[in-house]
Amino acid sequence: MKGYKRMEQFVGMSKTGSIKEAAEGLKNPQFLMLFDSSKERFKESVSQLEEMFPGVPSIGCVGQFYGKTQVLENGVMVVGFSGGIRAAADVFTDVSTMPVKCIRKFQQNVTNINASADNTVLIDFCSGNDECVLATMESVLKSKKIQLTGGTAWEGLVCCNGQVYEDACAYALVKNESGRVKVYKENIYLRKDAVKHIVTKSEPRTYTIQEIDGRRAEDVYTKELGISPENITQQTMVNPLGRVIGDETYIISIKERTGNGSFSCYRKVNPKDNICFLQAGDHKQILQETIGSIHKDFSKISGVFSVNCLFRYLYFQQKGFVNEYLEEMGKLGSHAGLVGLGEHYNGQHTNQTMSAVVFE
Repeated sequence: MKGYKRMEQFVGMSKTGSIKEAAEGLKNPQFLMLFDSSKERFKESVSQLEEMFPGVPSIGCVGQFYGKTQVLENGVMVVGFSGGIRAAADVFTDVSTMPVKCIRKFQQNVTNINASADNTVLIDFCSGNDECVLATMESVLKSKKIQLTGGTAWEGLVCCNGQVYEDACAYALVKNESGRVKVYKENIYLRKDAVKHIVTKSEPRTYTIQEIDGRRAEDVYTKELGISPENITQQTMVNPLGRVIGDETYIISIKERTGNGSFSCYRKVNPKDNICFLQAGDHKQILQETIGSIHKDFSKISGVFSVNCLFRYLYFQQKGFVNEYLEEMGKLGSHAGLVGLGEHYNGQHTNQTMSAVVFE
């Protein structure tokens, strides 16, 4: 856009956990994100970043992360946005019980930043109860067609504007005043020719599925895949569940067997949900299709921020694909992201997925 300086995305990391080292070279940021692998160090890291850049809108969380061409399972990362960027950061509190109490403040932030569909994204990090929080935010964002990406924090800790919160969702409305933004979802698990099923009994509160098609859930899953019940939790890396909504598929990871033919998941499953059992596809080809779609939409890219599921990261490790993945994504431009315990994409909570936002 004419009249605005082009946005720039800075990515800095420190293996020793030094905020000063991670932020070295960062000048005049308009928005910051902080990621720290250490629960014990997190509060101090948040305070140090606020001291270095007082008053700059910021969000972050505990978790593993990646930037440029490496993953850090221990350390800190600072992602800074400067140039043609405007941001507003805030927090939903008491997300396990009543996130809706913060809705008016959220509405006001959306209004104040003058958010629009093609140049504004909401990035969030949530400590839990993701579906409820996303539904609350979507009630405001949907009418304005504001896109969303984010994920579930580790250790239940998030930060916003120099403060640490538990039982909360930190979010930032980020407006690219020098170009467009667009969010993407990458699913490497396919539902081609998959049998469709209906969840006939579940307990959303405990993320548990008791029955599928009126039969014990684990009986249906194991029979279709030809595996023993003991292999259910390992099998989710190759054959997760897929919640089918129209042409879209949202992945659900199986967590553990809970007895009496039931199993629990990493996200809520409701009675009458349509599901299928997915099959891992060609992750290399699918990544190139994602990159191709991004290049088709953007000729110039200022930055990419993504959230990759922990299970997806572990799957890529098994396949020896992590380095290649980061190298290929890095060819788009400045790239950084969080290894999430869940992913958010336009109002949906998913597992084993990549959700990303690209800034022009």
